[in-house]
Amino acid sequence: MTVLSFLSRASRAFQGYPACSKLLILCTLSSGGLVAYSESQPDNGTPGVDPNQKELKKKRVLVLGTGWAATSFLKDLDASLYDIQVVSPRNYFAFTPLLPSVTCGTVEARSIVEPIRNIVKKRRGEVNFWEAECVRIDAANKKVLCRSNVESNLVGNREFSLEYDYLVIAVGAQVNTFNTPGVKENCHFLKEVEDCQKIRRSVIDCFETAILPELTEEERKRNLHFVIVGGGPTGVEFAAELHDFFEEDLVNLYSTVKDLVKITVIQSGDHILNTYDERISSFAETKFKRDGIEVQTGCRVVSVSDKEVTMKVKSKGEVFSIPHGLVVWSTGIGTRPVVRDFMEQIGQGNRHVLATDEWLRVKGYEDAYAIGDCATIDQRKIMEDISSIFKAADKDNSGTLTVEEFQEVIDDIVIRYPQVDLYLQSKHLRDVTDLLKDPQGHDRKEVDIEEFKLAFRHVDLQMKSLPATAQVAAQQGVYLSRCFNSRQQIKDNPEGPRRFRGSGRHNFRPFRYKHFGQFAPLGGDQAAAELPGDWVSVGHSTQWLWYSVYASKQVSWRTRVLVVSDWTRRFIFGRDSSRI
Repeated sequence: MTVLSFLSRASRAFQGYPACSKLLILCTLSSGGLVAYSESQPDNGTPGVDPNQKELKKKRVLVLGTGWAATSFLKDLDASLYDIQVVSPRNYFAFTPLLPSVTCGTVEARSIVEPIRNIVKKRRGEVNFWEAECVRIDAANKKVLCRSNVESNLVGNREFSLEYDYLVIAVGAQVNTFNTPGVKENCHFLKEVEDCQKIRRSVIDCFETAILPELTEEERKRNLHFVIVGGGPTGVEFAAELHDFFEEDLVNLYSTVKDLVKITVIQSGDHILNTYDERISSFAETKFKRDGIEVQTGCRVVSVSDKEVTMKVKSKGEVFSIPHGLVVWSTGIGTRPVVRDFMEQIGQGNRHVLATDEWLRVKGYEDAYAIGDCATIDQRKIMEDISSIFKAADKDNSGTLTVEEFQEVIDDIVIRYPQVDLYLQSKHLRDVTDLLKDPQGHDRKEVDIEEFKLAFRHVDLQMKSLPATAQVAAQQGVYLSRCFNSRQQIKDNPEGPRRFRGSGRHNFRPFRYKHFGQFAPLGGDQAAAELPGDWVSVGHSTQWLWYSVYASKQVSWRTRVLVVSDWTRRFIFGRDSSRI
């Protein structure tokens, strides 16, 4: 029997096994060589399975975006269960917490980005990616209209549409200018990788222009006045990075103008980092004062021209202007136009942000989900369901509720209404049953409906919107992928809390955000950290903790190695001041 004849028979023997439809056999011959034989065609007598028919059985999941929320969703989603399509104007994921470091060359731009195809190709099943921008969501027909954002002379139609069964909106948000005159024309933003590259070039331009021979001292001062509008985490970190860039690298290269450099942070609130613990806010203000960074609190910017920033002191009403060479606007986020149009279609036109329920489903529209900065969770108030909760717990219909009856629904209440847990923590109560005690703190055997309502009347005051951070978006993406992966199994075995209005249980537990803390790098190899359990850490050791956490959170080993090597390069050689 010849070798090829043997391989052909062996291949036909495996035709009944789909996993072996392509069989590669390596046979060692007496000469020591290798013969490779591949059989990929099914036997004519065996009916093949049409791959298109198989694909039609899968529901199509269309994901808009490649940010934190979308990437976390795609990384954990079982691609073998769905026909997955991804649309985004950027074909990469960016590690946005390190954007301020990119502005001054502490970290290079390509070190914090990972091509999205590198991420999705590792999933089971196929994921299709289209580099285009979603310009409109057709809610009625379950379609999205897209347009390629590649500007070139390449031929072909740039516009196309995609249908979906499930839509996952994760397009993020845009910079909020609050309609302040001159902001779009005269300010830099710090939202995308491209923004960082523009800022880096502009900083060098300011220094190169300031040392030209024919300038007056006033002109040099104006060119070297860097203004940051917004005293949040991004604005503060950029101010710290810029200060380090100048003190550690540029001061020796532009020594003739080193005494003219000025950095100003403008904050409308009373303190910078006002979302952090007040100990961190105070430490940051003290350090900035010591470093020579001016902090203007209680001021609101009313206009920005190409030469001046005009602001108003909120307490006195005084209006004054300061010259600038570069302005970075970092004051908050707003809804993107495509999301705003979608909100108008589904009856959310009167809202500022796209609203979802606790399961991240878009309110007022089936089969659509929204995660990340583009949406907010509209948490249901417990007082809206208080009568239904009482009725569900009062099994004997006596009109009163005993502690034992209440204990049977406690777990469902805490899962369904997370504000209950927050309220107990704020009041230092150990158990939900402590809410049923009388005003003097004595135990009661039973309560009526009015006393039950009185016990929960202040619970909904603990409801807060989640911050628009990478940490929240990533957790939402992971949660939603788990829901999609177990969608079929959960129909028969729901894991969620009971439905107090209606019968049965919810399929899934509601999304619950877990806060792991937050960092605020303050320059000079010092940082501040707000950790779980009301822990606050500041100083050099916290900066090394920041290094380790941010390195470990990179999306791939490639970016992890690149970021660490950039930090090492900066320690040894300093930052690069080339204008590239």
